[in-house]
Amino acid sequence: MNTGGRLIAGSHNRNEFVLINADENARIRSLQELSGQTCQICGDDIELSVNGELFVACNECAFPVCRPCYEYERREGNQACPQCKTRYKRIKGIPRVQGDDEEDDDDDLDHDGMMDPELVAEAALSSRLNTGRGGSPGSQIPLLTYGDEDDDMYSDRHALILPPSTGYGNRVHPAPFTDSYAPSQARSMVPQKDIAEYGYGSVAWKDRMEVWKKRQAEKLHVIKHDGDELDDPDMPMMDEGRQPLSRKLPIRSSRINPYRMLILCRLAILCLFFHYRILHPVNDAYGLWLTSVICEIWFAVSWILDQFPKWYPIQRETYLDRLSLRYEKEGKPSGLAPVDVFVSTVDPLKEPPLITANTVLSILAVDYPVDKVACYVSDDGAAMLTFEALSDTAEFARKWVPFCKKFSIEPRAPEWYFCQKMDYLKNKVHPSFVRERRAMKRDYEEFKVKINALVATAQKVPEEGWTMQDGTPWPGNNVRDHPGMIQVFLGHSGVRDTDGNELPRLVYVSREKRPGFDHHKKAGAMNSLIRVSAVLSNAPYLLNVDCDHYINNSKAIREAMCFMMDPQSGKKVCYVQFPQRFDGIDRHDRYSNRNVVFFDINMKGLDGIQGPIYVGTGCVFRRQALYGFDAPKKKKPPGKTCNCWPKWCCLCCGLRKKGKTKAKDNKTNLKDTTSTQIHAVENIQEGAIVAVSNVGKRSEANQLKLEKKFGQSPVFVASAVMQEGGVPRNASPACLLREAIQVISCGYEDKTEWGKEIGWIYGSVTEDILTGFKMHCHGWRSVYCMPKRPAFKGSAPINLSDRLHQVLRWALGSVEIFLSRHCPIWYGYGGGLKWLERFSYINSVVYPWTSLPLIVYCSLPAVCLLTGKFIVPEISNYAGILFMLMFMSIAVTGILEMQWGGVGIDDWWRNEQFWVIGGASSHLFALFQGLLKVLAGVDTNFTVTSKAADDGAFSELYIFKWTTLLIPPTTLLIINIIGVIVGVSDAISNGYDSWGPLFGRLFFALWVIVHLYPFLKGMLGKQDRMPTIIVVWSILLASILTLLWVRVNPFVAKGGPVLEICGLSCGN
Repeated sequence: MNTGGRLIAGSHNRNEFVLINADENARIRSLQELSGQTCQICGDDIELSVNGELFVACNECAFPVCRPCYEYERREGNQACPQCKTRYKRIKGIPRVQGDDEEDDDDDLDHDGMMDPELVAEAALSSRLNTGRGGSPGSQIPLLTYGDEDDDMYSDRHALILPPSTGYGNRVHPAPFTDSYAPSQARSMVPQKDIAEYGYGSVAWKDRMEVWKKRQAEKLHVIKHDGDELDDPDMPMMDEGRQPLSRKLPIRSSRINPYRMLILCRLAILCLFFHYRILHPVNDAYGLWLTSVICEIWFAVSWILDQFPKWYPIQRETYLDRLSLRYEKEGKPSGLAPVDVFVSTVDPLKEPPLITANTVLSILAVDYPVDKVACYVSDDGAAMLTFEALSDTAEFARKWVPFCKKFSIEPRAPEWYFCQKMDYLKNKVHPSFVRERRAMKRDYEEFKVKINALVATAQKVPEEGWTMQDGTPWPGNNVRDHPGMIQVFLGHSGVRDTDGNELPRLVYVSREKRPGFDHHKKAGAMNSLIRVSAVLSNAPYLLNVDCDHYINNSKAIREAMCFMMDPQSGKKVCYVQFPQRFDGIDRHDRYSNRNVVFFDINMKGLDGIQGPIYVGTGCVFRRQALYGFDAPKKKKPPGKTCNCWPKWCCLCCGLRKKGKTKAKDNKTNLKDTTSTQIHAVENIQEGAIVAVSNVGKRSEANQLKLEKKFGQSPVFVASAVMQEGGVPRNASPACLLREAIQVISCGYEDKTEWGKEIGWIYGSVTEDILTGFKMHCHGWRSVYCMPKRPAFKGSAPINLSDRLHQVLRWALGSVEIFLSRHCPIWYGYGGGLKWLERFSYINSVVYPWTSLPLIVYCSLPAVCLLTGKFIVPEISNYAGILFMLMFMSIAVTGILEMQWGGVGIDDWWRNEQFWVIGGASSHLFALFQGLLKVLAGVDTNFTVTSKAADDGAFSELYIFKWTTLLIPPTTLLIINIIGVIVGVSDAISNGYDSWGPLFGRLFFALWVIVHLYPFLKGMLGKQDRMPTIIVVWSILLASILTLLWVRVNPFVAKGGPVLEICGLSCGN
């Protein structure tokens, strides 16, 4: 259709377009450009009303909703605007629904969806229609049908032409009237189009509705249900592509309500318990009694911080078919958002390159459009071994990726696919599958041999350092002093798979390191990846995985997009966290490596509040949230007014309230002005070239402000304000690579907000908790996604020493956060963090301090058995009932949590045991090391936990490595065992009456021993003999306790020996 460069307006429903005088260069290509709005519920274009105005459903906030969704919401929904919650008013021509009779007649709007043009323009800010003056007033456009001329219409039925003299040539929304100086002919009626409007019977109206349904089916690929349900006008007309992409599945009330009631009962029992404990001291053991009460109060506070965030547990379900229907329409480019995937690695000798290669291969073969995926591998150790291994991985990916997509195999990490013990022929019908699988397995084994050869070569570093194939010295020979390196392996022109298809982008990144700079370990490496990816691809979403966590579910990214790209609830989601699942762990999970209680119980509870915490891997982020922007705010519905009262009754308080409101609004506006992001609102030629502007050109002051915040890179600053992502296509790859090298330089973050308000936050070795906490403080919410097939799987240390060192690192990070300004106890008030969510974050940084009362409390049983005293006085019937209720409430609470969380009793009990083991060892050392680091500046270096496994099933489980972390739990175990022996010996010596008081002390000591049993089993190793170091420590501690035994001497009466006269005369 040739419009002569003039602006077009009109009605999509009436097939009528109006030509308005416009600039000769103006071009309107589609109805979407004309209206500039898409429905935020179904994603369709918003049509124009009969009078040529943009259809507006809500006159309060102009939230974009199309007419079918507006009618469905009034008929089947809550009859309110999704944004401002204002009740929809009936528009003329729309059938009345229940509740319309209560409104005044003025609410029956006569303008058919019209509203103030200023509000329409504000709602349609993203649509910049180039209009102007000029043009021939004689130009006419006939009636059009979806962009084509209607040959059946004659000149007397042409659309209305507005002459220049009307003065409305520059309006986006034309006025529906005619000029008296330029009268136009009346438009003739077209029976096929206007019969229903003129009221010529219900049969014609039904025919018109059928035609509309048919067009909707052709345009939106409507999936009609079986039967004639759609013929009923009262049934919703929404297809699968318009419905929500996910939904919440609350825990059944039959399970959650008893659980909540029990929590309240347990809280009441706890109050009665402390009432009894405080009012009944033990006078002859006052020190033991006071110590025990202080420890019990701390445990009660820790329980409250851990328990109440689990008050609203929920589950979620995604609809991948609806995601495809909405964003992947047949014959059109995929509408799914691009995703940048980050993989971080440091030491290839402790993080084997073969494991990293499998993770990268699973990412490249993911079930997602290849042009939407970019994988960035951060080598923070600048190892040539990693570089060469990644180069071989890129070559092998040319064979592996098409094989995975052709046969839809799972998982898509070759190491775990070929070693899984299952029928690999299940559901495979392709005749060439067996042949190609055998060939692929042979190719993978050759690939493994090549990687193993690289690892063997890297064991001995040459004196002159490594040299590349062209003879150039490897830039990373000095790990602490080397330039930044970037290599694009896949994604550039000419590199395709064996079937000739395009492959996802694969980029190797090693940031610059120089002496004298603080590189901030993993957090600094992740921030470098953010900047590199923003320059090269700038996807609006990021996926972060560790090098040993491969994608186990090829649809994992799609699962996350069901939340991120949901038009209703996705805009406030900062990240989607997946649970961590592990391979290579023994069936009994001796040291609670799976952490099932945390991932299946605690995280579900947090998802019902404000979302789960970030756990460092398996997480899809929104890039804008990582940039420190606030979450989009919802407009609150207008509050109640006092119009029913006389004005004089609220004059005084009204003036005061008005003044406070004005001051608050000024403060809010000032805050919003300082933190408002500048959006890209000018799209040219389908978004190929994006110009960043703020209603025109951005001022120099704003440019300096953004550079001070993000750094001195114009390309990165330009990408940071693009909500939808993308990079200019006219920029050459060489230019972008030069800019990418600049943003990973070691001095780029100086005097910026990186690590403070932007990206991964610095100040703790557990940067994950701190980063998620900052996002929640900005008002964002997170989502916990648990697909039936685990999205990610990884490896975990399974022997005792490595497990304790891993827990030590986590606890040290929590201590650092506790002693920093970002501690959730005093940081983030006045933001968007909810109280129960704050409880969870406080618990995550306070738990290492529990090690002090825990060790003291676990020592009390031995002290009581050795001294013959106890922390509780003689127990009465009331006290006995109280103690029984306390233990019963603890047991029943655990049972109910296991029911709604789907956790087995073995996993729950292992978690309880390792809570004592970790608290008595790793948490204690983390507490002291954190204090030394923060207060005295003594830094502690941590080695990366070994990810490799030796030959044999679970052979690493039985490896014993001595570490100082084993000393405290070993001491507790020995003194409690000796205490039991001493107590039983004392009871045997003193007779039957001493057994009654002994039972309480024995129960207390056995409670400690049972919880430390996995620790004892880990020290014994696979053989049934004690290691020499343990024997030495046992002898030493036994000697000390023997001396204590002699000092106490419980077999002697407390008043001294009893002397009796024997009756013999010794003097004779």
